[in-house]
Parts: sequence; structure tokens; C-alpha cells
Amino acid sequence: MNEDAINMEIRRFLKKVGITSQREIEKALNAGFASGKLSGGEQLEVNVRLEMPEIGLVHSLQEKISVE
Repeated sequence: MNEDAINMEIRRFLKKVGITSQREIEKALNAGFASGKLSGGEQLEVNVRLEMPEIGLVHSLQEKISVE
């Protein structure tokens, strides 16, 4: 097992997840404000589920994002 290579693969994956997730959240928030569903001051729940079925990894993360 080449730990350096695995570390780079994980970092590349997480960078892609971070960038695409941020874009999707921003698009959804902009649509929420445009439609009137959001006005500011809300706390929105965000859920993420990470899975690697081949090795049985299931990891969930729940947070809240404050919208001003």
C-alpha cells in the first residue's frame, strides 16, 4: 500500500467534492432567495453521506448553515 499515492487520491476526491458541493449549495440558496423561500436569517440543515460499499464505509455528517 502506497500511503502517499492514496493520500493524494483522497485529497483529489475531497477537493472535487468540496468544490462541486459548494457550487450546488450556492445555486440552491440563490434559487431559494429568488423564489422567496428564503429571506435571510434561516438555519438550514445540511446532510452528507459518504459511502465506499466495497469496504463497508458509511459516514454521515449533519450540520446547519446560517443564511444571512
